[in-house]
Amino acid sequence: MKRLLPLFLLAGATAATAQSQRKAPAYPLLVHDPYFSIWSTADALTDAQTTHWTGKPQPLTGLIRVDGQVYRFMGAGSDAVATQTDVDLTATQTRYAFTCGPVALRVDFTSPLLVKNLDILSRPVDYIDFAVKSTDGKPHKVDLYVGVSGDIAVNKPDQQVTTASFEKDGLAIQKVGTVEQPVLKKKGDDLRIDWGYAYVAVPAAYKAVHSTLDGSAAAGATAAAASDVTLHNTIPCGNITATPVHKTVLIGYDEGDAIQYFGANLRPWWNKDGAHTIEDELKAARDQHETVLQECDAFDKELFAQAKNAGGDNYARLCAIVYRQSIAAHQLVRSPDGDLLWFSKENFSNGSINTVDVTYPSAPLYLLYNPHLMEGMLNGIFHYSESGRWTKPFAAHDLGTFPLANGQTYGEDMPVEESGNMIILTAAICRAENSPAYARKHWKVLSTWVNYLDTAGFDPANQLCTDDFAGHLARNANLSVKAIEGISAYAHLAAELGEKATADKYLAHARDMAKKWTVMADAGDHYSLTFDKKDTWSQKYNLVWDKVLDYHLFPASVYAREIAYYKTKQNAFGLPLDSRKTYTKSDWIEWTATLTANRADFEALSNPVYKYVLETPTRVPVSDWHETTTGKQVGFQARSVVGGYFMQALYAHWHAAPSTK
Repeated sequence: MKRLLPLFLLAGATAATAQSQRKAPAYPLLVHDPYFSIWSTADALTDAQTTHWTGKPQPLTGLIRVDGQVYRFMGAGSDAVATQTDVDLTATQTRYAFTCGPVALRVDFTSPLLVKNLDILSRPVDYIDFAVKSTDGKPHKVDLYVGVSGDIAVNKPDQQVTTASFEKDGLAIQKVGTVEQPVLKKKGDDLRIDWGYAYVAVPAAYKAVHSTLDGSAAAGATAAAASDVTLHNTIPCGNITATPVHKTVLIGYDEGDAIQYFGANLRPWWNKDGAHTIEDELKAARDQHETVLQECDAFDKELFAQAKNAGGDNYARLCAIVYRQSIAAHQLVRSPDGDLLWFSKENFSNGSINTVDVTYPSAPLYLLYNPHLMEGMLNGIFHYSESGRWTKPFAAHDLGTFPLANGQTYGEDMPVEESGNMIILTAAICRAENSPAYARKHWKVLSTWVNYLDTAGFDPANQLCTDDFAGHLARNANLSVKAIEGISAYAHLAAELGEKATADKYLAHARDMAKKWTVMADAGDHYSLTFDKKDTWSQKYNLVWDKVLDYHLFPASVYAREIAYYKTKQNAFGLPLDSRKTYTKSDWIEWTATLTANRADFEALSNPVYKYVLETPTRVPVSDWHETTTGKQVGFQARSVVGGYFMQALYAHWHAAPSTK
C-alpha cells in the first residue's frame, strides 16, 4: 500500500509513546453516521491505523516537524513517535496530548453531534483542532502535517478515485471520491460508502501546502486506487513560543443522496431542500467554530453531570463513552411527506434499517435529550402500516437493509416484540413531550396493535423476541411483561385522549395480566425465564417501563426479588442475559439496574458493565453482546442500542434523583 508523504517530513529519530490508560475500547475520532465513521482502536493514537467502525482501514496520518525533527502523533508508521501523555473522552470530543521534543501538542477531535440542534447534528463536518506551544522557554519552528486517505470514500481499497483542489469562501479545499459514483447501489452490513465525496478544508490564510494522489503537488482528475491516494496538508505554524498557536482542519462528507425510502431517494437532513452545498456547510462550520465548540463543551458537561447525579461517576463515564456511538449509527433525513426520519443501521448484526427492536433499546438517550428524534425512529414504521404497504395486525420488524428503506427484509416477524415496542415508545414520547398528540396522530394503527397484544401477548407463542440470537422461545415471561406494559401504555394514552371506556377496559386487562404473571412466573426466590420452566431465570428488563412510566402494575416486591437474585448470578463483566448462557447484552443490564431501589444496588449491577468497557480484550466500538466471564465480544459492535445505557438518567430526569446513600 503506497503512502507517499512530503519528502521533508520523512526524517526523524526514535521516540516512544507513553503507556496510556484505557478510557474506551475504541475512540471515536470523526464520527457522523454509519458511513462517515473513523475510530482509533488503540489507547495511543500511533499504536494502530485508524479504521472505519467495521474495522476496515481508513487511515488518518499526523506528523509534526519541530526545528527539523519529525514526530508522528497519529497513525501507525516507522517515523519517530511523539510521546502521548494523555487522552480524554467526553460525549462529543476526544482529546489527545503529546510531548514532541521541546513542544507540547494538543489534538482534539470534535464531532458536534448535538441532539438538541438538528442543523448542527446533521452538518456532515467534524473538527480536528491543534494547539502547539513551547515548553522550554525557547522559540521553535513548527509545521503540522495531516493526511486523509482516499479509503474514506470507498467500499474497497482498489476502487478508483479522483481528487480535486480549490479555494472557496476563504477555505482551501480538497476532495476525493470514486470514479464510478454508484449512488445507493449497495445495501448490507459490512459495507462502506462509495459514492459522494470526502472533503478536507483549512483556512486559506494558513498558506498550507496541499497535494493529493501520490504526494505530487498536482491535483486533478487522474484516477488511482483509493489505497494509493492521500489528501495532504502541511500547515506552517511559524516560531512557537509559550503562547499556544491554534490550527483547525475540517473533515466533511457529502453523500448527495443518503437514503432510499419506498423508492424515493432522500437527501441528508442538512440538504433536505437542495438549497445547500457542502461548501456552504464547510464555511458555516468554519465561521461557527468557536460557538460550536462552546456548545459541545456545555453539552458534554450537562450530560456528565446529569448521568453522575443519576448513577455515579462510573455511570457518567459510561454514558459519555457511548454517546457518539449511538448517534453515529443513524442517518437523519426528511420523508416526502415532511416527517423527520432518524434511521438506525443494525451494525454488525444484519444491516437492517430502522429495526424496531434496535430503536427500543436505543430510546432512552433520545427520550432524554430530544423526543423529536425519537419520533423520527418511529415515523417510518407507522407510515409502513398506515400507507397500506404493511398489512399484518402487528408492527413490522424493519424497513429494509441500510440504506434502502423500501420494506421489511428480515426473514421472520416478531409480533409481540415489535407491537409492544411501538406502543410503549409512543407512550414514552408523549410523556417526554407532555402531550398525547403523537399518539392521536397514529391512534388507528396503535389500536390494531394493542388488540394483537391483548389476544396473543400474555402467554406468547414460540416466536422470536429482540434477543433473537438466543433463538425461539415459547411462553417467554419477559416478553409477556412487554405485552402487559404495552397494553397499559395504550390504556394511559387512551385516558389522555379522553377515551375513558377504552382506557378502563385495557387498564383492567393489564392489571389482571400482571397479577396472573406474578403467579405463573413465580419460581420461589425469583421469576422464571418461561412460565413452564421454574428452574430458569432471565433479566426482566422490560419491567423498567412499569417504573419509569409510573404504571405500577407490578408490586415493588417483584423488582426487589429479582434484583436480589440477580446479584447472586453476576460474573466479573456483568449479569448474564438469562440461565441459558453466560453471555449478556449490556444495554439490558442498564435497564435492569434501573429497577434497583438504591445507589448501591444500581452500582452493583452497572459497575461490571463499566469494567467490561474498559477491560474487554476486543478493541472495537462498544459491543453490546459480550461474555460476562471473559469480557470478550460475542457479536455486534458500534450499534445504536448503547443509547439504552441512558435509562437510569432518563428515570432520574423524570423523577426525583436516587439517593446517594
